[in-house]
Amino acid sequence: MSTTGPTTANPLLAGADLAATARLLADGTRATFCLALLDGRAWTPTELARHAGVAPSTATEHLNAMVAGGLLAEERQGRHRYVRLADQQVAELIETMAAAAPVRPAPPARTLSADSRRRALAHARTCYDHLAGRVGVAIADAMTDRDLVDWRHGLSLTPEGERWLADLAIEVPTASKRPALRPCLDWTERRPHLAGAVGAALCEHALDQGWIKRVGTSRAVLVTWQGREVLQERLGLSEQVLTPAAG
Repeated sequence: MSTTGPTTANPLLAGADLAATARLLADGTRATFCLALLDGRAWTPTELARHAGVAPSTATEHLNAMVAGGLLAEERQGRHRYVRLADQQVAELIETMAAAAPVRPAPPARTLSADSRRRALAHARTCYDHLAGRVGVAIADAMTDRDLVDWRHGLSLTPEGERWLADLAIEVPTASKRPALRPCLDWTERRPHLAGAVGAALCEHALDQGWIKRVGTSRAVLVTWQGREVLQERLGLSEQVLTPAAG
C-alpha cells in the first residue's frame, strides 16, 4: 500500500484516501481476514470464508473491495484465486491497529480446540514474516539484555549482535528498503517484539532450520526441541517461556 503519489500533496485528497482505507477495515469480517493473512501466506477465498464463518459469496465481496482498495493483492493459478496482504506496510498497519485495540477479557472458548488455538497463538506465532507472541517478546528482551540490540537512539543492531547473527549463519539482506530493525508492538503481550529485516531473517532461519514449525494452517508456531536447545544456549530463554501454557 503506497503512501506516495499525487494524492499525498493534496491534504483533502490524502484525507479522503485515509478515510477510504479506514472504511475498508471498519468491518469485523474484513478485519478477521487481515489478521489471518498476517501469517504472510496467500489464502483462497474459500479458506478465508471458512476461517471467518461467512458464506463464500460474502467473502468474495469483501475481498474484491480490499483488493480494489490496495490492502490485498491477488494471485491466480489456473482456476484458483489466492489473496495476501499487499505488502509489509499493510502488515505493519494491521498489527499496529490490533495492538492499539482496547484490551478486554477474552470470552470463554466454546471448545477445547478453540482454547488450544488461542493459547498457541498467544505463545508463539508469526507476525507477517517475523516472530511474535510470548516467545517473540522474550527473544527481544534477551537480545536487549545481551547488548545484541540497542534501543537508546532508535532500535539498532550492535556489533555484538552482528557477530551473534553471523555465528548462527543468519543472513540479513542488505539491499532492502525496509529498516534493519523495527519494534513491533505485540497485540497479545502489549510489549514490542523485533520486526524489520533482522526480525524477518531470524524467523526465516528458525523455520528453515526446524527451530520452530507451523501449527496447522494458523499463524501459531511451536518451538521444537532443536529450537529449545538453541534459544536456551544462545539467549538463555527458560523452559517455562518456551513451553506453551497448559489448559
